[in-house]
Amino acid sequence: MGFSTDAIHVGQEPDPATGAIIVPIYQTSTFVQEELGKHKGYEYARTSNPTRAALERNLAALERGRYAFALASGMAAINALMTLLKAGDHVVAGHNLYGGSFRLFDRVLKDFGLDFSYANTCRLEDVESAFRPNTRILFIETPTNPVMEITDIAAVARLAHERKVLLAVDNTFMSPYFQRPLELGADVVVHSTTKYLNGHSDGVGGAVILNDSGLADRLKFLQNAAGAILGPFDSWLVLRGVKTLAVRMERHNSNGLTVARHLEGHPKIQRVFYPGLPTHPQHNLAKRQMTGFGGMLAFETGSLEKARTVLKSVRLCSLAESLGGVETLISHPASMTHASIPPEDRQQLGITDGLVRISVGIEDVEDLIADLDQALAKV
Repeated sequence: MGFSTDAIHVGQEPDPATGAIIVPIYQTSTFVQEELGKHKGYEYARTSNPTRAALERNLAALERGRYAFALASGMAAINALMTLLKAGDHVVAGHNLYGGSFRLFDRVLKDFGLDFSYANTCRLEDVESAFRPNTRILFIETPTNPVMEITDIAAVARLAHERKVLLAVDNTFMSPYFQRPLELGADVVVHSTTKYLNGHSDGVGGAVILNDSGLADRLKFLQNAAGAILGPFDSWLVLRGVKTLAVRMERHNSNGLTVARHLEGHPKIQRVFYPGLPTHPQHNLAKRQMTGFGGMLAFETGSLEKARTVLKSVRLCSLAESLGGVETLISHPASMTHASIPPEDRQQLGITDGLVRISVGIEDVEDLIADLDQALAKV
């Protein structure tokens, strides 16, 4: 079946009890057993829940994986992945990560004996030199948040597998509609389902998707043992959102490209970061491994004062963290999403005080451009 068909139907068969075409919200903590040791597949909602199970089947299908696990947030999903490791293990991570991922690695998991190195995963020689004998996971974002750098997934997968290292890809920015890392050689995909998969800014969640049955057994155990599960209502919200993922992503993509092209020619903007622009240094790679460029972009204003002027002057764009909703969100990475990264490191990554990030929504694009133009006119 095609992607849109799978998004609407996989895991979402009509309810056998009532014929309801929408998966019910099984808002229950426990399930009555028929007799000792005999139940209908569900015992306790932390272990499994029918609404969450429907979402997990759906997400696995969309990423072309065999197993999926829905968790309480995107960070809970990344933490679950890292819980596969033990003290003394080493992780190579992309040097340009979401600030929350860096915070988890640097200020939490290091205290439990995990070791992290950071490499520019756009450069294969940097990745290769970062591996150690005890490296177990290569963790990347592509495109990166917020400067939209692209990693060649197939190439780094080959490097990782030569050393029996797992490749994990955070696919939140692209969604499985525009990029499917498992098909390119990745072992694990993680998502913040809060973002494009949900798409309506009304739920928080995460997911881990993979093909290996042994790792899946371990993750299933960890999901139950640690208990950072996605609740039934939030699972239902993501199922609702996924039904329109294909049409939403097409609109995010067309709006994102139009806004990026407009901003690239604006005299008050120094640079636009968007992989759909031919001026992006990895534009050809993006075209090769992605089927679209998405709705995320960033632009450089030149100073904190100029960025602040834009952020306080927009009227249609909403100043807020997060991304991937139907409405356009605008943010200041240095003081918001990436504030946990040391200032000197932010500067090296291009996350300057003048950088502004936009999650382009699905409004009429002419209205978005008019709003940005009137804000930039005040700079």
